[in-house]
Amino acid sequence: MADKRVYTFGNGLAEGNASMRNLLGGKGANLAEMNLIGIPVPPGFTITTEVCGEYYSLGKEKVIELLKAEVQAAVKNIENLMNSTFGDPTNPLLVSVRSGARASMPGMMDTILNLGLNDVVVEGLAAKTGNPKFAWDSYRRFVQMYGDVVLGMKPTSKEEIDPFEAIIEKVKEEQGVVLDKDLSVEALKDLVAKFKAAVKSQTGKDFPTDAYEQLWGAVCAVFESWNNERAILYRRMEKIPDEWGTAVSVQAMVFGNMGETSATGVCFSRDAATGENLFNGEYLINAQGEDVVAGIRTPQQITKIGSQRWAALQ
Repeated sequence: MADKRVYTFGNGLAEGNASMRNLLGGKGANLAEMNLIGIPVPPGFTITTEVCGEYYSLGKEKVIELLKAEVQAAVKNIENLMNSTFGDPTNPLLVSVRSGARASMPGMMDTILNLGLNDVVVEGLAAKTGNPKFAWDSYRRFVQMYGDVVLGMKPTSKEEIDPFEAIIEKVKEEQGVVLDKDLSVEALKDLVAKFKAAVKSQTGKDFPTDAYEQLWGAVCAVFESWNNERAILYRRMEKIPDEWGTAVSVQAMVFGNMGETSATGVCFSRDAATGENLFNGEYLINAQGEDVVAGIRTPQQITKIGSQRWAALQ
C-alpha cells in the first residue's frame, strides 16, 4: 500500500494529473489536470481510491487515524490559498465533498456543499459577506444535504415524502412564497432550526457542529456509498470490479447563491446529443449546484453566441 493517501491541487499546481484516473478517480484526476492547464479551479485535495479498500478492510476508526495528518495538511493548504480558516467563526472556509470513482457511476454519494457551517460560523459568514440571506441559505442547504446523505434522513420509498422537503413546503406555505430563493432570512433561520430538530428526533443525535467531525462524516459516507444497493447493482451490470473503490474530492466552496450577480451551471465543449463541436450549457442565477439538476426551476441556456454578446456588452 502506498504511503501517500492524499493528493492536493490548487493555484495552478497539482500532485496528480489526468493519467492518474485509477488512483484519483475520474473527478480527482480531472480536477488536478485542470489546475495544471491553468483553469481557475477552486483548490482542494483528493483522497485516493486505495483508501476506499482500506476502509473496508481496516474499518472506519483506523482509516481516519491513517488519514488525519495528511488531511489536516491538505486543509491547511486550502486555507492558505483561500486566505480563510476551516471552522473559524470570523473568516470561515467552507468546502464541498464529492465522490468520484474511475468510471462514472450512478448511485454513489450525492455532493455535500457548504461543509464547515454551524450556528456560530453562519453569523461570521453573514458578517464577512454582508449578506445574511446568503449565509442562512447556505446553512439551510448544508443541514439538508448532510442530513440526507451522511445521517441517512432519506425517504424509504417512492411514496414517502423527503423529510426535509416536507418541512420546506410547510414553511413556504406559511410564508406565502413559491420558490426557495424567495424565503426571508427569518424563514431560513426557522428552517435550519426545524431541520436540526428533525435530525435529532429521527437519528437520536444532535447535528454535528465541529468542522472536522462534519468532514470525517462526509468522507466516510462517500466510502460507504461505494457499497450501497444502487452502486452494487450498477457494478454488476457494468462488470466494474468491487475492489476499484471510489476516491473523495474535497474542494473550497465558491458560491452561486450570493444574489442576482452569482450563478451556478454546467457546460459542455461539445453537443452531448450529437457530438458536434458546439459549446453549450445551462445556468441558474442565485442558486447552488443541486438546483440545476433538481428540475424545480428552469435553467437559462448558455450558448457561444450568447456568451459573446454578453462579453461585448461588458
